[in-house]
Amino acid sequence: MLIRRRRGWELPENAATDEAVYLDRRRLMQGLAAGPILAPALFGAGAAWAADPPDPSAGLYPAKQNPKYTLGRAITPEKDSTTYNNFYEYGTDKDVVQAAQQLKVRPWTIKIDGMVEKPMTVDIDDLLKQMPLEERLYRHRCVEAWSMAVPWTGFPLAAFVAMAKPLSSAKYLKMTTFMDPAMAPGQKQFFYPWPYVEGLTLAEANNELSFLVTGMYGKPLPKQDGAPLRLATPWKYGFKSVKSINRFEFTDKRPLSYWEQLQASEYGFWANVNPEVPHPRWSQATERVLGTNDRVPTQLYNGYGEFVASLYDGMKGEKLFM
Repeated sequence: MLIRRRRGWELPENAATDEAVYLDRRRLMQGLAAGPILAPALFGAGAAWAADPPDPSAGLYPAKQNPKYTLGRAITPEKDSTTYNNFYEYGTDKDVVQAAQQLKVRPWTIKIDGMVEKPMTVDIDDLLKQMPLEERLYRHRCVEAWSMAVPWTGFPLAAFVAMAKPLSSAKYLKMTTFMDPAMAPGQKQFFYPWPYVEGLTLAEANNELSFLVTGMYGKPLPKQDGAPLRLATPWKYGFKSVKSINRFEFTDKRPLSYWEQLQASEYGFWANVNPEVPHPRWSQATERVLGTNDRVPTQLYNGYGEFVASLYDGMKGEKLFM
């Protein structure tokens, strides 16, 4: 008798968004790319927040979905995942959508330096033409104990690392966001360690789950979600997913991240999800799902242990889950 064991990240099929509904959404997004004037009527006034010129990358979306990264879980409604955001450059609460429209995402260049064969600077649109865009459905788990499931569009971080050609002596990838207090008023707050910095080991960066995001819901990434380029590492808490990246530095020294500088006893370098390791001020055993407000059990590595657990073999002395 054949017994099928459900993987840790799978949920019952009846919890998933109906495929026809999601495919209809994707077709609608394609139509909107051809007729953006219709967007406010279809999605409400929020679709007209920004008055920027048309995004030159809009024709790249929606990208083909990679079936390996679909989950048996309902997709979080777009209105929830794009209006409930942490983006301290534009405010310390979740309602940063309007403020984040000050972010100018074109022109946008990305510096690649440190321990690489040849430092370079690339334009975001030139980068998009070089990379294999695809859509992946990932869980996202915030350290604040809320979660969502999002169809991200982007490309494997490993493909970017291969393009950068780091030296064999490089051990870490340091990622830095923009620094422009005139464009991001939150950066005028001197008690925060601007600019926002995050880091991964090269082993983590080359893991198949590590993803550089350029879009969501079949469209270019909204400003409040970290346009034009952000990180997604779905087995880690969300603060590791640095937004609006404009520099990648390869180094042999472990980066000191933004949140480590603020409170290292609560927000560490590794930040892997673990329901059995509480935050010093709240439990991580369950999470609140955006869109439904259901409270569900948290899973080790956010349910991605089969992909990433081996990265941390032999690291008993490290605080892997904070």
